[in-house]
Amino acid sequence: MLRRIDLRTTAATPGAEHGHVDYRDALPRADFDIEAAIPAVQAICDEVRRRGVVAITEYSARFDGVEQTDIAVPPEACAKALAELDPAVRAGLEESIRRLRATSEAELESDTVSSPADGAQVRTRVVPMGRVGLYVPGGIAPLVSSVVMNVVPAQVAGVGEIALASTPQKEHGGLPHPTILAACALLGIDEVYAVGGAQAVAMFAYGAGPCRRVDLVTGPGSIWTVTAKRLLKGVVGIDSEAGPTEIAVLADDTADPAHVAADLLSQSEHDQLAASVLVTPSEALADKVEVALEEQVSRTRHEERIRTSLRGPQSAIVMVSDLEQGLAVVDAYAAEHLEIQTADAEEWALRVRNAGAIFVGPHTPVSLGDYCAGSNHVLPTGGCACHSSGLSVRAFTRTVHMVTYDHAALRDVAPHVVALAEAEDLPGHGEAVRIRVEPR
Repeated sequence: MLRRIDLRTTAATPGAEHGHVDYRDALPRADFDIEAAIPAVQAICDEVRRRGVVAITEYSARFDGVEQTDIAVPPEACAKALAELDPAVRAGLEESIRRLRATSEAELESDTVSSPADGAQVRTRVVPMGRVGLYVPGGIAPLVSSVVMNVVPAQVAGVGEIALASTPQKEHGGLPHPTILAACALLGIDEVYAVGGAQAVAMFAYGAGPCRRVDLVTGPGSIWTVTAKRLLKGVVGIDSEAGPTEIAVLADDTADPAHVAADLLSQSEHDQLAASVLVTPSEALADKVEVALEEQVSRTRHEERIRTSLRGPQSAIVMVSDLEQGLAVVDAYAAEHLEIQTADAEEWALRVRNAGAIFVGPHTPVSLGDYCAGSNHVLPTGGCACHSSGLSVRAFTRTVHMVTYDHAALRDVAPHVVALAEAEDLPGHGEAVRIRVEPR
């Protein structure tokens, strides 16, 4: 079911002739062409900017089959959804909220003060965002857990206003999925919009109808959502480009093949572009995982979707010579989710540089992180984990330097400021200091 890529002989790998191996071009990736989507998404964003709610409702009719008269979700709809929520689901949400809130509170940074000289002070203030827009996908699957993952760190950060958007659904009267609305009510979010995809990002960026513009947009989504975030990140802040999900598993022959297969399958369940990658030096494990996958996929509810994902160009078993090479390969892949299922798993995990989140050992599957680990599941995809972080309380804060010098401290540093200003041919900069410290 999974194709194999053999990297055990690296002579043909780009860069090998210079003593440096770059595995990125040899690794599987989804056909997720943002550049190709830009013209269509640009048109959507422009229309929302020009025509606001009128454009949004036209796109809801075209893409979601929903006729809308109002994009705002009535608070009583959220309250009703919570009242009707399955008690087991509510208990799961409450535990997910509790665990993520504990992690977010531990991550919250405090102001710091430094004194680079006597009479000189630089205070680094941690300031929460004023208003944020959170996006929760609701197309193939109603990702209620993404409500928790977006909202909790924003609340812990102290964000002043939180708005949330999710796809309108025809089968639910043009509102987002009831479970998503219930989670909003549980978390006290009462500004909710039935808007999906690129038009939701544009609504947040420009403002439309009852939704005022925001400072930051967060949350995962389809290629339309990710492309809109890329196009509008000069207009509004974004967390990262979180597209179709992906899992990489670094495993040796100590791993349980049934566990590995289950974890690869779990992420391929998201959608047809989901990526599942096993990196291993063990031919025996690879063979056993293939057998276990076939057995497990045949019993799953979403068999067609999973088979399409596993057979796609984004999924593969990557054979490596040893775990050292495997570590280099997973660092090059920079997975959204990386599992380490090896002997001495924590030691290998501590050496990983590039991953959205790392799941260590046989009892820490990615699906735990999707819901109740206490970690956040909104993570960078498509190799972006080499430069971007997952969503956390830090994404909802900014740091501001507050600088205070007394006269003596300014006088002491003045010659250095003047010298550097003259070196840059900006004498006015130096004069702004000189006029304060030299007699007139």
